[in-house]
Amino acid sequence: MAEAGHTAEAGHIEDTHLAEALSERYLAYALSTIMARSLPDVRDGLKPVHRRLLYAMNQLHLDPTSGFKKCARVVGDVIGKFHPHGDASVYEALVRLAQEFAARYPLVEGQGNFGNIDGDGAAAMRYTEARMTAVARAMLAGLDEDSVDFRPTYDGEEREPVVLPSAFPNLLANGAAGIAVGMATSIPPHNAAEVCAAAAAMVRDPEISTEALLKLMPGPDFPTGGIIVEEPASILSAYESGRGGFRVRARWHREDGRFGTWCVVVTEIPYQVQKARLIEQIAQLMEEKKLPLLGDVRDESTETVRVVLEPKNRSVEPDVLMASLFRLTALESRFPLNMNVLVDGKTPRVLGLRAVLRAWLDHRQDVLVRRSRHRLAAIEKRIEILEGFIKVYLNLDEVIRIIRTEDEPRPELMRAFALTEAQAEAILNMRLRSLRRLEEMEINREHKALSRERKELTTLLASEDLRWQRITGELEEMRASCAAGPLGARRTELGEAVAMSEVAPEAFIEREAISVILSQKGWIRAVKGAVGDPEELKFKEGDRLGFLVACETTDRLCLFATNGRAYTLRAGDLPRGRGDGQAVRLLAELGNEDDVVALFVPQEGKHYLVASESGHGFLARGEDFSAEKRTGRQILNVKPGEEARLCVPAEGDSVAVFGTNHKLLVFPLDQVPVLGRGAGVILQKYKGDTTLSDARVFRAEEGLAWRQGERTRTETDLRMWQGNRAGQGHNPPHGFPRNGKFG
Repeated sequence: MAEAGHTAEAGHIEDTHLAEALSERYLAYALSTIMARSLPDVRDGLKPVHRRLLYAMNQLHLDPTSGFKKCARVVGDVIGKFHPHGDASVYEALVRLAQEFAARYPLVEGQGNFGNIDGDGAAAMRYTEARMTAVARAMLAGLDEDSVDFRPTYDGEEREPVVLPSAFPNLLANGAAGIAVGMATSIPPHNAAEVCAAAAAMVRDPEISTEALLKLMPGPDFPTGGIIVEEPASILSAYESGRGGFRVRARWHREDGRFGTWCVVVTEIPYQVQKARLIEQIAQLMEEKKLPLLGDVRDESTETVRVVLEPKNRSVEPDVLMASLFRLTALESRFPLNMNVLVDGKTPRVLGLRAVLRAWLDHRQDVLVRRSRHRLAAIEKRIEILEGFIKVYLNLDEVIRIIRTEDEPRPELMRAFALTEAQAEAILNMRLRSLRRLEEMEINREHKALSRERKELTTLLASEDLRWQRITGELEEMRASCAAGPLGARRTELGEAVAMSEVAPEAFIEREAISVILSQKGWIRAVKGAVGDPEELKFKEGDRLGFLVACETTDRLCLFATNGRAYTLRAGDLPRGRGDGQAVRLLAELGNEDDVVALFVPQEGKHYLVASESGHGFLARGEDFSAEKRTGRQILNVKPGEEARLCVPAEGDSVAVFGTNHKLLVFPLDQVPVLGRGAGVILQKYKGDTTLSDARVFRAEEGLAWRQGERTRTETDLRMWQGNRAGQGHNPPHGFPRNGKFG
């Protein structure tokens, strides 16, 4: 029957909605990721894997003064006792704790190949060795004094600390990074001495402002150095809210060579930028001719970073060269700030700087109270034993007699000398050699010292002010210790950045002649040099040439559309090659109903005639066509249902306008106003459904020319068609193109 019941239970099927089952399981996975893998605890700044690594090394007695042990031994203990995950991820976490370019204050001292700043990985764990650093010992100080809670491990056979005592401000000093489910954390490293100074200031003034704290710890202090070029107001806002970011630039200087030559030497690169990949990126941009000011790049690094950048020629300014590199390469990078941490070990929250420091200080007080109570309990127990020793030393002969003659000496000792059970047991376990006068004097001296310490601890536990004074003293000691060591000096400088807008974007592009090709269906591309025969250009099936513009890579093209807007395209950014190019609608926000009217390089100081199909128009200045946004800039206002019809250079003194009414009108150019934006004035009057067909600006003395087949015809006697603006005009000369275009 029991077997049958077991079989029925094993085959039991319970119906449930798929959405409920998925949400329940995914929620469990999300909580596990957030709490047990990705987010650090605000109290010790460690994720579970890092905490378990340090605890396992503590159990192996890998102190800074002891010998090294194989990393495989450490990883084996961690995954076997505490961390139910793969050995590769645990070893990666161990390696990062030992990398001086990754951790501002390494918690692990490595021996062997632990990787480098070029991005090369560490050797296998069977080849490397490790032990804890002095910083890690400070993180564990007081762990065996009931300073923190312990919990069972995943298999229930061992116990592990929920959090470390953390006398070192690890969360801010070493930072943290992680991606959980629906949230992430990114905390940069800081200078530990500065953090301790800020924490001590918060103890003295709990209401201290974030701005005052930043005077003591002005910003991140990355292990790889660099220069922070963020605005002070932005830094303050980031630390107040817990979200923001910091722009970090490489540190560089100019080195002069022979005969007036010079080069730039980069000695520090931004945090978490791999040097080898950075140099590959620079070389790739040089190959693509996107760094025209740079002549060569060399990596002369040894144990220290030394990247040499040679300019194209001596006339280049170093600041301009570096500005181009900062814009296009990882020599300037942005490190995000997102202080998303676990509060009380279970609640993820984004905290500002004040809240992070307060959480760590409160944890330090909890540790101090628990350690004091633990020590007080030990003192009480020891004083009880010492008082029993003092009692029996006055009657040693009677004690010896009771032990020799009584079958149960413990009860008899307790009755004869009024001892507790613990005192009697300690006397029975006492060695004979301790029965001398000198030992009695030592017992009295120890009793007196412990009584004095008990009084101090009792007073400490009764006064919160005394506890904060003790914590302040610990902070000052830690600050002095961190400032005096080789890791103490600040590495990252806070500087001011030159606005990138002060450097012309054309300085970053190599100047060369190109031809820009725009098809009628809106595909744009650029080819090097001039196009010999436009007929040989190839397009998609059913497409053909729309516009062909000769220009240079440093030019800015204006695309004038039927909606009356002007869009700016950088010639150097247009796709190259023999392909079909890129849809122009991906470069400018053109609607599906909008078409291209003109594509040209606007010249500053020159005018262009723009007109709508209704015959309204005006002269626009070349500089007014510039538009930095993809949405463009409105030049010609058109009514609903109307379109812009033309945009032509206004070089001359007369305007010729031809409409679908087959009338030609010629009038002086000075009758057309110059506007920055608007609907314009009437150029030619139309009736019914007639619209503007074409217009041209020309010099009257040279005559009006138009294409007539393969030839060009010029009419110099224009008296019949001359008039004033807004007239209807007269029939065109014999042989004028039937399509109404001047050609």
